[in-house]
Amino acid sequence: MSGVRALRSFKLVNAGSVDEAARILAEGNAWPLAGGTDIIHLLRFRVLPDGMYPDVLVNLKTISPSLEYINYQDGVLRIGALTKLSAISRDAAVKERFAALAAAAGSVGSPQIRNVATVGGDIAQFPRGWYFRKPDNRFHCLRKGGDTCYARTGDNRYHSIFGEINGCVAVNMSDVAPALVALDAEIVTNKRTIRAEDFWDVRVPRSTVLEQDEVMLEIRIPAPPRGARSSFEKFAVRKAIDFPIVNGAALIGDGLARIVLNAVYPVPYRARKAEEILRGRTDAINEELAEEAADAAVSGAVPLAYNGWKVQVARSIVKRLILPGTRR
Repeated sequence: MSGVRALRSFKLVNAGSVDEAARILAEGNAWPLAGGTDIIHLLRFRVLPDGMYPDVLVNLKTISPSLEYINYQDGVLRIGALTKLSAISRDAAVKERFAALAAAAGSVGSPQIRNVATVGGDIAQFPRGWYFRKPDNRFHCLRKGGDTCYARTGDNRYHSIFGEINGCVAVNMSDVAPALVALDAEIVTNKRTIRAEDFWDVRVPRSTVLEQDEVMLEIRIPAPPRGARSSFEKFAVRKAIDFPIVNGAALIGDGLARIVLNAVYPVPYRARKAEEILRGRTDAINEELAEEAADAAVSGAVPLAYNGWKVQVARSIVKRLILPGTRR
């Protein structure tokens, strides 16, 4: 049919266990498949060069009962990697004790997407940027193993305002990612436990430190200190469905401050200068202190030619995260 893109062919293998999934992934050119909201887009629009596509997709949903759960016990929240974002956003324990995560999960895409997309898939999604995502690999950019970052001199309105990593200025657009970093989460795989803050990286073409045969099992989050509050904020053109232009999450209280911005850098960005200003002063936060911290959060910004306006958006997000009463 004219105008309809054919999905790139692949072999689908239904994994019966984590060990089987890891074994198949280790054997060759295979990718794990969960909700598929990102990977199917790559295959349909042929975003990558021919030699970079998987020959095999390993379906993890067939082992989903063992990796799809939300359990809060003994001060630790455990979420299976295949848990749907919609379930996380609605869970009573998450909403009560981990408000930033509930709000972040509830802000992803549309209800239909949240009913399919998994938390593991959201945090492992491939890079997003005009040139990386252009159909038919029209721009063979650095993140695909090419020689050029087209965003540096091209349309960079939505790219990094804090510099590059390995030459790339495409940003991480996960909504859940900043919440996990702010809440000091850990990602557990079949091989190791990774602090959320260390989970993301700039690789060709992926965005995490996961190895070829590594399968996410669960996310663990310690309960915030008594009296601390977590919050999430997002700015997008169409708030009901779009990826963020800037988003962020914070955990503030009991002398503690953890503030994380996203969609402003290739990996989630800790606003450490803002944290330092607030540390030990969280019981006396006012407009003046929030302004000072927000200024500090963006003081290291190095915007590109067409995205300087994102600096002010990021500053506003930080201020809203800090001031009491802005929690969702």
